[in-house]
Parts: sequence; C-alpha cells; structure tokens
Amino acid sequence: MTILEGALLAFLVLAAAAVCLTKHLFASVIIYASYSVVMSLIWVLLAAPDLAITEAAVSTGISGLLFFVVTKRIRSMEVEEEMRKNVKRKP
Repeated sequence: MTILEGALLAFLVLAAAAVCLTKHLFASVIIYASYSVVMSLIWVLLAAPDLAITEAAVSTGISGLLFFVVTKRIRSMEVEEEMRKNVKRKP
C-alpha cells in the first residue's frame, strides 16, 4: 500500500465518522460528496474504472444532488413552521 492509498483510506474513515457526527445537514452532504469523490479515486487506483465511473455518477452526482434538494426542502419547511409559530404568538 502506498502513502497515497493510506491517506485516502484514512480520509474515508474520517469522512464517514464526520458525516455521522456533524449536526448541520448541509455540512454532512458536502462531506458525503467528498467521501464519494475520494472513493472514486480509490477505485481508479485499484484498476476498476467501471466502478469509479459508477461511483462518481451515482453516488457523487445523483445522490449528492438529491441530498442537496432535500436539505433545501427541509430548510424551507423549517422556515415555514417558524413563521407559523410567530403568527400564532401575536395577538
């Protein structure tokens, strides 16, 4: 195992832990996307370009985009609920 492979594997472990421990959804999505990019690089280093392309397209591209959309939707729902609470409090 080269130093580069070891560093990438260490990053994967740290990124996986960070996604689980991060309290902000947007930060978790960004860390997840970076995890997927690094995983694609590892597949390239392991001479599996088909898996690397799939990882980049599905995990980074489609899943990342869906997570960003859902995060935005959750945030807008929180704002709406906050506005409803403020309206109910006013006489």
